[in-house]
Amino acid sequence: MSRQMVSHDADGLIYEFTPGLEPVYTAENGESLTVETIDSIGGAVQEDADIVDEVPEEVNGATGPIAVSGAEPGDVLKVEIEDVRVNEDRGRVLTIPDFGLLHESDEIEEPRTRVTPVEDDVIRFGDIEVPIQPCIGTIGVAPADKSYTTLVPHDHGGNLDTTDMTGGTTAYFPVFQEGGLLAMGDSKAAMADGEMCGTGAEIGTDIDITVTVLSNPAFELSRPVVETADAWKTIASAETLEAACQLANEDMTALLAKEHGVDETDAHLFSSLVGGLEISQVVDPLVTVRNAVPKEYLSSPF
Repeated sequence: MSRQMVSHDADGLIYEFTPGLEPVYTAENGESLTVETIDSIGGAVQEDADIVDEVPEEVNGATGPIAVSGAEPGDVLKVEIEDVRVNEDRGRVLTIPDFGLLHESDEIEEPRTRVTPVEDDVIRFGDIEVPIQPCIGTIGVAPADKSYTTLVPHDHGGNLDTTDMTGGTTAYFPVFQEGGLLAMGDSKAAMADGEMCGTGAEIGTDIDITVTVLSNPAFELSRPVVETADAWKTIASAETLEAACQLANEDMTALLAKEHGVDETDAHLFSSLVGGLEISQVVDPLVTVRNAVPKEYLSSPF
């Protein structure tokens, strides 16, 4: 059975997640789609000589938004990410002035571009081969009441830059607006946790997903959660790493309390035994972390 293709070119893309988004496509509950995305710089960088001397006003274009029939505020939107495939023959990794973890260092040249050619299942950084591990940098839904550019992560998702948003995992988002209004883009052929220079190997992708509405969920979701093969991970973004870690731990504590029938204090104690804080990115206007608990200690929250 063929999948509906939703394309940045034919259907549209956004540079801001707003409460009043209008869908470019409405999917049926449980429908499988392919989403075509463009790289975060919008195709402007094709060789090493193409540099970016400031963060563009429009960056991280996200294909969509896609409404899902039946999704209502208070529901959870389940997004099964079945596959993420690169759809061009090169990525690009950049420094941009005043952006990135070491942007204040005198030793770091800004701007600089390194194009990373795609060859089979690797990208090339000079003479070094790096395995392709495509992931989605920006993915989210329409927010509750404020608007956020596609450069900013928040409770709706957005620029989470989380390597777990990849083929074989499932993302869960709180629904704030009718239809959910899902959009995604800003993919990477490869990226390290932290995204230290401010980019991964930015690249266009074709993303196979299945979207399902979880109505009246057993757990009230405030922020995104991702399910990998062996763990559940709460994801939170805030102005500081400490604040983001606190939010991610609060969310995980609530999940553990529900799972094991204990109070919040015991759940907090238990999280210190089985949880694991992981950094998603430290370079965006807000930083993002996740708290991972193996599935042997936490079954499906929903």
